[in-house]
Amino acid sequence: MLFLQLVLLVVFLPGSDSEDAVQEPISFQITLTVSFYNRSWTQSLGSAWLDEIQTHGWDNKTGAFIFLWPWSKGNWSNVELIKLEKLLYAYFVGLRQVFQDHVKHWQLEYPFQIQLAEGCELHFGEASVGFVKFAYQGADLTSFQNMTWWPSPKGGSRAQEVCKRFNQYHVLNEEIYTFFSDTCPKFLLGLLDAGKADLQRQVRPEAWLSTGPSPGPGRLLLVCHVSGFYPKPVLVMWMRGEQEQQGTQQGEVLPHADGTWYLQVSLDVKTREAAGLLCRVRHSSLRDQDMVLYWEQPHSKGLVFLAVMVPLVLLAGLTLWLWKC
Repeated sequence: MLFLQLVLLVVFLPGSDSEDAVQEPISFQITLTVSFYNRSWTQSLGSAWLDEIQTHGWDNKTGAFIFLWPWSKGNWSNVELIKLEKLLYAYFVGLRQVFQDHVKHWQLEYPFQIQLAEGCELHFGEASVGFVKFAYQGADLTSFQNMTWWPSPKGGSRAQEVCKRFNQYHVLNEEIYTFFSDTCPKFLLGLLDAGKADLQRQVRPEAWLSTGPSPGPGRLLLVCHVSGFYPKPVLVMWMRGEQEQQGTQQGEVLPHADGTWYLQVSLDVKTREAAGLLCRVRHSSLRDQDMVLYWEQPHSKGLVFLAVMVPLVLLAGLTLWLWKC
């Protein structure tokens, strides 16, 4: 029971009655990983996320929340926060004991990890969706839906035994359902309201073109770099005219230390077909004005250089000859 109550207490933060519409699906999620090395040694790591932004951390040694943004505290007083921190630490101790007591019954083998993901998701014009999921060693174990714990199809007998135990706590399951269908969405809206100055900021991207390692004889790897943009959603395409090119390879969107993002998109083409290609970047900060970068063949710059420099050299030589004469 102490273990299941942790689901409530980890995210039991104040809500807001903000009526601001959420135009895109957005989620608030708590993640908790507990590593069990032996009967007396465990380590844990907890955090909370508003979509891609981490809003909270957790010091498992002291039980203190780590507020990563000025608006992460919501409207709770310091007294309420300290009380919650003490409760969280007490339930963490209970969580650790519950799993230690069921190592044999649930066929757990040291060392092992338990992962917890819980929270809620808002969709514009629809009811919010709450979720609670457990995993063992990175594989799905159980999930909570309609006030019932369900075993993962791949969880085997272990998942069935865990669900059997969890489903015995009827009152607690009602509290879990109420929390993730009511309190969590209110808190999520409160975060959006309190943090809107940061969450709604727009940072224009910078973009440039380069070549990557040669894919082979007679071929080029064209790379479009887009950096320093916020928010995260961005569309980058290699095109010829209005036609998007097939075979475009998009890398992972990576974070910068300042909270902005970086992305590179590459295209493998024949050298003679590179002329006329362009990289188009679409981002909310650009409004309706896409950023367009045209690929220029390296040799074309060399020809321009020669076309300018050769006449200058000849002119300088002619001038020197006339001066001597």
